[in-house]
Amino acid sequence: MDDEARIVYRKFDGSLHWNMTMKWLGEDEHGVWTGAGASTAWRKGDGPPVLFGHSHVVLFPRERWWTATFNSAPARTEVYCDITTPVTWPNPREVTMVDLDLDVVRTRDGLVLVLDEDEFAEHQVKYSYPAEVITASLDATGQLKIALADGTEPFASVYRSYLAMVEELDGRSLRRLVDDGLTD
Repeated sequence: MDDEARIVYRKFDGSLHWNMTMKWLGEDEHGVWTGAGASTAWRKGDGPPVLFGHSHVVLFPRERWWTATFNSAPARTEVYCDITTPVTWPNPREVTMVDLDLDVVRTRDGLVLVLDEDEFAEHQVKYSYPAEVITASLDATGQLKIALADGTEPFASVYRSYLAMVEELDGRSLRRLVDDGLTD
């Protein structure tokens, strides 16, 4: 469909990681924005669908070593940034990148944390990460820690309009199901 984008995260060895299809929301100076409602499922590899239970938008910036997911309440994590290789677009409606293990998150109460440092260290050896990948990953992690803490855009408020778009679309979909008698 024209208004959808296939999201494909891979690991350094090329194996399939998180993947799903999301709504194409738009593009601005920060990158390409996609969104998904509360009932949209992600898959980890070929595993079973995983429902997050809340709306979220994902930003795919240009030439950056990260992607960012912005979650609506009640999710405990407001912003979740995956350290990745810069995204590539094999076609206009598919984006792919390599997940490099490290994550930088901001909780709803403003706490900024770095996650999975042990996995990053382990995979440096397992996958023989090149020195430039390690350096770029650590640089991106440091930059994101600062940006998530000090309110640099797009982490302050820009994402809120995209989340509102998704929640409006999600609400319309639910109203349509109710109107069709498929839920109550």
